[in-house]
Amino acid sequence: MSEKATDQYVDDVLEPSDKESQPPTHEIEFNDAETKRLLRKVDWRLLPVLTALYLMSFLDRSNTFDHEEDTDLKLVGNARVAGLDVSLGLSDAQYNMCLTIFFFPYALFEVPSNIVLKKLKPRVWLTIIVLAWGTVMTLMGLVQSYSGLLAARFFLGLTEAGLFPAASFILTTFYCRHELQIRLALFYSAASIAGAFSGLLAFALDKMEGVGGLDGWRWIFIIEGLMTVLLGVLLPFVMWDSPQACTFLSTDERAYFIRRLQLDYSTGGKDGTKFKWKYLWQALSDWKIYLSVVIFWGNTITGYGSFIFSLPTIVNDLGYSASSAQLMTIPIYVTAMIFVVVTSIYADRMKSRAPFVIYPYALCGISFIILMALPKDKWPGARYTVLFPVAVGLYTPLCAVVAWNANNLSGSWKRAIGMGLQITLGNLGGAVGSNIYLSREAPQYWTGYTVSLVILVAAVMSGILLRIFLRQSNAKRELMTEDEVYAKYSAEDLADMGDKSPLYRYTL
Repeated sequence: MSEKATDQYVDDVLEPSDKESQPPTHEIEFNDAETKRLLRKVDWRLLPVLTALYLMSFLDRSNTFDHEEDTDLKLVGNARVAGLDVSLGLSDAQYNMCLTIFFFPYALFEVPSNIVLKKLKPRVWLTIIVLAWGTVMTLMGLVQSYSGLLAARFFLGLTEAGLFPAASFILTTFYCRHELQIRLALFYSAASIAGAFSGLLAFALDKMEGVGGLDGWRWIFIIEGLMTVLLGVLLPFVMWDSPQACTFLSTDERAYFIRRLQLDYSTGGKDGTKFKWKYLWQALSDWKIYLSVVIFWGNTITGYGSFIFSLPTIVNDLGYSASSAQLMTIPIYVTAMIFVVVTSIYADRMKSRAPFVIYPYALCGISFIILMALPKDKWPGARYTVLFPVAVGLYTPLCAVVAWNANNLSGSWKRAIGMGLQITLGNLGGAVGSNIYLSREAPQYWTGYTVSLVILVAAVMSGILLRIFLRQSNAKRELMTEDEVYAKYSAEDLADMGDKSPLYRYTL
């Protein structure tokens, strides 16, 4: 971006109230050593907070049911092994409904949540939702009936809806486009840690059976809920709202850091700071987001079914005890976490996203075919081994597709709404995934495996198509020089165009 373009560009991250204290944005000389030093300072203060939040979110949902991003299904999976369904007298249909109902409020409130996030300070909004979901989670340990669990699951979905889209968007306000995926991976790896830790924690808490006259599965919910509430109490003191608010950076360091963001996200025009309905329409009408949703479904439909909910049950079906089934999920999640981080490092270095979506899903699909072909009455070790590449193939693409979508949405309002929309529609796949692994089909699970395989193929094809379309768009934009662009469009026009600006280049 030339000096002409950058002079016309005003920070697309900061609110007007922030700009009053904005450090000067004179031309700054950038160098790699200084950039890395400042990124490390921000990393150590921002990422642990967001990661802890997502860790608790994933734990809370997976011991009873959920996502994400991405989660919950595994907790309910763990609680089910610990006796939840027997204690409450749930039929398979009732149990599946308790899993499914979470996703409807969860999906409906993700986009509105990101709009509220833009109007409130991040630490204010995040504190509200963390305290709310921690309270719901704690009370879930006291439910006495199907209707009570159903209501608790609904409100858990409502209160947790804002976390993943909010945290993902917040990362885009602190990091340049090709620094984003590794930070998303470190944040999202909390899901993999939670997958391992929730099995270990559920194993330990299940041993509290009878303490206080409560079942072991109730203590899973109560203890994890109270841990979440504690985190919410601490949040206002450890969360940073924006690069402007980072008092641990000097004035010159903030100027340096913010200028990098200005240049990286520039479309050549001045981004609006107030909400306009056209920003909502720009996101709703963007075809890129819908292709990214199909890619997202490769994780949620397949992941919610095969891993978050079914993994403890599948391992148990291999002939191991319930306690062993909990513990044997740990190495699988740890392996997935390692691959998520390593591949994200390479993705940012290569400034590429498509290969890190397409190839992992292909690996997962091949592994599913092998899993379907293996005899269900023997070779339990082989079936268990195949779960490792399935996990790697499932978890790796999610950070890539969220980063890919964020990289290709410009204008802070469109990016906030578009990321929320992607995650909203993507998480609806969890409602499908929670109902495709049927206990009556154990241990074959033909419906679950077949649906998972179909959606994986669709995700791979969507990734290929998205890359082709984006590459063609970039090629057309290269045909215009910057002077020709400014001769044809005003700064206001370019701002209104957002990522459709001829000066903006898509990440492939």
